[in-house]
Amino acid sequence: MPRQNDWKPNARPTPAKPPRNWSRPDRKPPVRKRHAPRLTEAERQEAERQAKAQQAAAQQEQARQEAARQEAARAEAERLEAERQANAQQAAAQQEQARQEAARQEAARAEAERLEAERQANAQQAAAQQEQARQEAARQEAARAETERLEAERQANAQQAAAQQEQARQEAARQEAARAEAERLEAERQANAQQAAAQQEQARQEAARKEAARAEAERREQDARRDAARRAMGRQLDEEAARRQAAEAANRLPPSVSSLRRGRLFGRADPNAELILYAEAWTRKIHLNMAFNAVRELVKQPHNKPLVTVAIRSDGSVESVTFVQSSGVPAIDNAIREIVLSHAPYQAFSPALRRDYDVVEIRRTWHFDSAIRLY
Repeated sequence: MPRQNDWKPNARPTPAKPPRNWSRPDRKPPVRKRHAPRLTEAERQEAERQAKAQQAAAQQEQARQEAARQEAARAEAERLEAERQANAQQAAAQQEQARQEAARQEAARAEAERLEAERQANAQQAAAQQEQARQEAARQEAARAETERLEAERQANAQQAAAQQEQARQEAARQEAARAEAERLEAERQANAQQAAAQQEQARQEAARKEAARAEAERREQDARRDAARRAMGRQLDEEAARRQAAEAANRLPPSVSSLRRGRLFGRADPNAELILYAEAWTRKIHLNMAFNAVRELVKQPHNKPLVTVAIRSDGSVESVTFVQSSGVPAIDNAIREIVLSHAPYQAFSPALRRDYDVVEIRRTWHFDSAIRLY
């Protein structure tokens, strides 16, 4: 049998012989085999059992040796750990001793620095006292020199004042003569200014008369345009009523009867790019017009944001103006209708758009702030 310390993990164990302990109750004394020409089945099974028992005993012995090896390794690890802890405690004690020595040296250095700072403070205080005494002596000397300078300056000022009084008397005489000359020139200038003012007033009155005449002409022209717009709006309303009646009649007919092809853009997106471009151009024309002054005062009233559908024919004329949602203020609705009609006719359809539609309906929300904006 191999020794415990010579065991190798890859070596195949040698089966151990079972101990000859026939006194155990689970053991039976071996029966001597009789030489016979052939083994019986029971004898063959007994031989197999003994071989298995020998193999199990060998495995147990191998497990025992492995346990002994592990126990020896554990004991060695514990010994090394105890040795490491002892070394660590010794190192900690040495570090603590070094820390205490460093703290003692730091305390001694701090005390030396305190004493040095105290010595320097005393030296600075003595130097400050000496500097204060020097400054006081210098101040007294400066005060004496200043007194002498002021006296010399006073005398010089007195002499200068006498000279200035004489010069002032001469200057006063010169200024009196200059004043008299200035008064004469001022009187002459005022006379010229009055004459120029009279001429300017005459020119202003003439310009005001011309401006009043121009404003009157513009007012009459605006009244004429307003009357024309109202008449056009009346005609438009009549045409819209007639078209609505015709549309109602057309709606009662089968769909194939209506011959107008309508394109509707109620948002910002549509598969037809030409329809989007036309709607954007129409919106810009409303944005850039100067018609906001017509509704500036009206939109100060509380109102809703009107939603309006404008139908435009292929030649740019307006077919209808329909309020999907009213502003709640009739005057604002009428002003929107006038703005749409007053800018007609709009741009005619492009050839590509004309091929698809006869009428385009554009629906937008009208918003008023510093201008008219359509969303």
